[in-house]
Amino acid sequence: MKRRFALIDLRHDPEPDRHRRQIETALEKARSQGAELALLPELVFDPYFCQTESAAHFARAQRLDGEHAQMLGQWARSYDLVLVTSLFEARLPGICHNTALVVERDGSVAGIYRKMHIPDDPGYFEKYYFTPGDTGFCPIDCSAGRLGVLVCWDQWFPEAARLLCLAGADCLLYPTAIGWNPADPPEVRTRELDAWITIQRSHAIANGCPVLVANRTGHERDPSGQSEGIHFWGHGFAAGPQGEYLAPPTSDQASVRVVELDGERTGTVRANWPFLRDRRIDAYGAILERACPGPTRPKD
Repeated sequence: MKRRFALIDLRHDPEPDRHRRQIETALEKARSQGAELALLPELVFDPYFCQTESAAHFARAQRLDGEHAQMLGQWARSYDLVLVTSLFEARLPGICHNTALVVERDGSVAGIYRKMHIPDDPGYFEKYYFTPGDTGFCPIDCSAGRLGVLVCWDQWFPEAARLLCLAGADCLLYPTAIGWNPADPPEVRTRELDAWITIQRSHAIANGCPVLVANRTGHERDPSGQSEGIHFWGHGFAAGPQGEYLAPPTSDQASVRVVELDGERTGTVRANWPFLRDRRIDAYGAILERACPGPTRPKD
């Protein structure tokens, strides 16, 4: 079956009403191009507040039946789209998550995924805010198919992608917020962007599965003034089951692009490149260890 999904790269507008209007404009454009699903960036309603550690930011967190989730439901109904993005979830006092929602066309929540891998790097102090997820790596069924949803830092981990594909995901979707340190020289920026693109294309190839990424764009200042902030690099893209570009990463500007996914091609690629069939599951036990033991003599 062929499906049309939209990749929406967005710049955060600090004025909430303007920001919401630009999301609506992007969704309207996606629907006008025949999309049935729209993938939005990570933490779509908020500035990227994780540049600093401040208890005041916990006031941004909302329950999954709160205003932001209700707004996504309203937009899903208005534009007849499945929506995928992440929110700052207030689960319990003292327990918050970075939670992806798959919102059905009728506004209901088809499923959630709580971000499992939480970074703690300069400018990305997410461990202060987000409790690691407990949903596991389970695809979410909706009218647009069986979706493998992961969030940003998850995109660097092949284990997450593999487990979702083994559980039957039709495609992998990554709402993302990643960018450059403006102080870094051009050669460092190029290496970082190339690595980010390459690791995600590799998930597509290794699993014979389409991968779609939507990212933030534009500069967001560091509220503490201790750094030059982050310039989110955009470059959302879609890759097919052999890593081929369905929509190439082209720009750090906001954009709406619609791609066509062909489910039959996934089956054809996996039949001819049977990586899943040829896995040696009898020999991978050590991957569950924090560090593997050193080399051993072969048995006689």
